[in-house]
Amino acid sequence: MIVLGIDPGTASTGYGVISFDGRDSVAVAQGTVRTGPRESPERRLAAIQAAIHDLIVAHAPVAVALESLFIGTNPRTIMSVCQARGAALAVCGAHGIVCTEYAPAQVKTTVCGFGGAGKQQVMRMVGQLLSLPAAPESDHAADALALALCHAWSARAGERFARARAAR
Repeated sequence: MIVLGIDPGTASTGYGVISFDGRDSVAVAQGTVRTGPRESPERRLAAIQAAIHDLIVAHAPVAVALESLFIGTNPRTIMSVCQARGAALAVCGAHGIVCTEYAPAQVKTTVCGFGGAGKQQVMRMVGQLLSLPAAPESDHAADALALALCHAWSARAGERFARARAAR
């Protein structure tokens, strides 16, 4: 199963692609789509959408995991994250790919065992869990890989539960 994780943001959108065979997880691709603050909003969103489209075409994920919206105190940040999420959701919808949202604390608990884990701890754990030769490219890429892992492991748990119910 190929899973694409997306950590949306207008300035930096992290992405991580993993392959999960039901037991082992392998990082396939990771990175950050960066847009410039002087670019118009429509150009920034178009760049994010094009990059996600290219990832979907290149890797053919069966699922996309997105970070659910975290409501902070800065309305400008909230709006830009919402716009980036919208661009990601639109391109996934156009490709017919189901998107699942995970709260940051849920992802951190799944990957680190603690919902309040810091960025460095997430980066370190993602690197260890995926046996990466070096730390993820950025904290956004690490978050995206963590999202993909969270989804893959949640799907695996759901499949085991469904098999157990069917066996009754």
